[in-house]
Amino acid sequence: MRIAHRNSILAAFALFAFTFTAAHAQMAAPPNGNMQPGDAQMQPQPSDASASPATPTDSQPAPSVVPPTSKAGHAAAQALVDKAKSTHVSDTPLNPTERAQQMLNRFTFGPRPGEVQAVAAMGAQKWFEQQLHPDMINDKALDKRIANDYPALALTPAQLIADFPSARNIDYVLQGKQPYPSDPIEAGLYEMLAFKRNTEMAHKDANGNDVPPPVLTNDQLAQKKVADQATAARVAGALFVLPKQQRMPALVKMPVEDRIAFAAYVSGDQKRLLLADFTPREREIFSAMASNANASGIAIPEMQQAKMVRAVLSEQQLQEVMTDFWFNHFNIYINKDSDQYYTPAYERDVIRAHALGKFHDLLLATAESPAMMVYLDNNSSIGPDSPSNTSKDGKHGTRGLNENYAREVMELHTLSVNGGYTQADVTQLAKILTGWTVDHPEFGGPFLFNPKTHEPGTKQWLGQTVKEDGQNEGLHALETLAASPKTAHFISWLIAQRFVADNPPPALVDRMAKTYLSTDGDISAVLRTLVASPEFNSHRYFRNKVKTPMEFVASTFRSTGTDPSPAYALVDTMRQMGMSLYQALPPTGYYITAEQWMNSVALIDRLNFAIALTSGKVNGIKFDTPKLLAMELMAQPAQTPSRQAKVVTASAVTPPLQGSGTDMVVTVLENGLLGGGVSAQTNNFLHAQANQPTTQDAANSMPPANAANSTDTLNRTAALVMGSPEFQMR
Repeated sequence: MRIAHRNSILAAFALFAFTFTAAHAQMAAPPNGNMQPGDAQMQPQPSDASASPATPTDSQPAPSVVPPTSKAGHAAAQALVDKAKSTHVSDTPLNPTERAQQMLNRFTFGPRPGEVQAVAAMGAQKWFEQQLHPDMINDKALDKRIANDYPALALTPAQLIADFPSARNIDYVLQGKQPYPSDPIEAGLYEMLAFKRNTEMAHKDANGNDVPPPVLTNDQLAQKKVADQATAARVAGALFVLPKQQRMPALVKMPVEDRIAFAAYVSGDQKRLLLADFTPREREIFSAMASNANASGIAIPEMQQAKMVRAVLSEQQLQEVMTDFWFNHFNIYINKDSDQYYTPAYERDVIRAHALGKFHDLLLATAESPAMMVYLDNNSSIGPDSPSNTSKDGKHGTRGLNENYAREVMELHTLSVNGGYTQADVTQLAKILTGWTVDHPEFGGPFLFNPKTHEPGTKQWLGQTVKEDGQNEGLHALETLAASPKTAHFISWLIAQRFVADNPPPALVDRMAKTYLSTDGDISAVLRTLVASPEFNSHRYFRNKVKTPMEFVASTFRSTGTDPSPAYALVDTMRQMGMSLYQALPPTGYYITAEQWMNSVALIDRLNFAIALTSGKVNGIKFDTPKLLAMELMAQPAQTPSRQAKVVTASAVTPPLQGSGTDMVVTVLENGLLGGGVSAQTNNFLHAQANQPTTQDAANSMPPANAANSTDTLNRTAALVMGSPEFQMR
């Protein structure tokens, strides 16, 4: 698709979105009673989505040609936000098909072709009950793929640090405090990292003074690059003549300088061939070889890619959605110190393992996680009067409390900002939680309670007297927080916000909180109350939630049956859309409400991505529109040409399968990707665009009537459906 043709589509889309939303969005502000507990502390989430578009490449969508500040773009985005907030919608109940759509839109990352019909036939409630028991759902194919493609994610933090050391660990090796690994391949990696570390560190001269490492001139750097490229080509040639299983062992025996040059400058085609023949572990070792003197970030891209693969392919969709929800609630920043090593286990053993269980178990697991202790600095909190901070003569040291975790566990994790606690309560809870720390985080050690750093004495907290009892003080405090009615209400509010509305109905939240309290914080029971509610099953809260970037990207792959490979392409897209995975810096995580993600740039970015995906320009991901059409046709019930369009809302229709071949293509994609709830404006726009001649058709003087036979037309139509306002809603 030529740029000029793409530009005309984008411009038309902006005006179409404006027309659609201006005509159909309900401009109603939420009532004050629907304010979130804690809205006062919310600030807009920084987003890359407002940045200037990147230079277009084969792996990136072209930049928007509609000015980001255009009135049409802003109006379209704002109207979608207003639609999500609307309260002027019918309370009529959903029919069985709509109920299946509602379940799949809220508790999966998007329905797959034919899944709505399958769930409707099974019964939406039965499907939901199955999802509440993920251990009973076969997901072996995904498990095998994750284990093969991302082996680092199965390691413990200590194993990750041993296999992929930080610069600090390499310093220990250079200082003789830590031995080289016995495994020859691991030892070869350590040699390379130690060589790089020595090169970048200052050295001592004969007088013991620091001498900085030499700085090469531009000419010297250019000459070195040419020499290193030649070395890389020579090493690649030597490896290719060897059997596959002998290549990595041979590589680690070569001179260190040759290995470094090879890892940095092996050509793209040679690199792809070698990586394809390496084992998963060897691929990780090679990636670590290409790093600087610090290999600690190896697990980060694996986590990010695995998250997107799970979102798209997992059969245990409810567990994946709830894992995403709880990780965002108990957010940590993966780049914070040793959390690069702790985050995989945090998501695997803490969040996912407790996502559908009891809230107090989840809360305690996060509190005892080294990842949370490091992120919110509780591992460095010292009781002012503790033995570790008091000398033999009774003088106090300079170390003291860190209140970060004590504050956030009440404000964000349990009671909410309006939970009735005071600054004095924060300080007292920080004292209660002293001693909760990590045993040697530089080596990936576990959670540890250290009585020497625990603040002695009685504490006054939330109107209670907490007697001195070591670690049990913290356990009691966490149980108290988990059992609080304020926590029950806040957690219920957040769950309802994720699955019902940005401003959830207070009566529903109250019923969910009652269930929470009567079931000892059973998350599955709270979800059952939500799913059985008349609010969840009414048109008022049907297709009223705007998708976050992750929900949008994952749903494009799920709804079209597209395999998410290479998965790094999805991760890059998430970064471009302002939602870098595991990299939300504040403890609030990413906000999930419409106004955080809907702006004029975001709408066009999403359409650009859809166009690039269907055109095969997202890192070579294979998109098969004819296959999608076949799957959707097989899934949809038979319709006769004389059947009249079904009115869904005042202006939303489920078009019949009739008309030209191109019109039938549009109808099939509307029914399949949008669930049939299509506005008249969207329907007219899509049919008009689909019947426009493509660039190829125009060059061959083909009439629009033949457009249905054009792959360009099929791809363009699929992209426009995924870029439509309806597809942005769930």
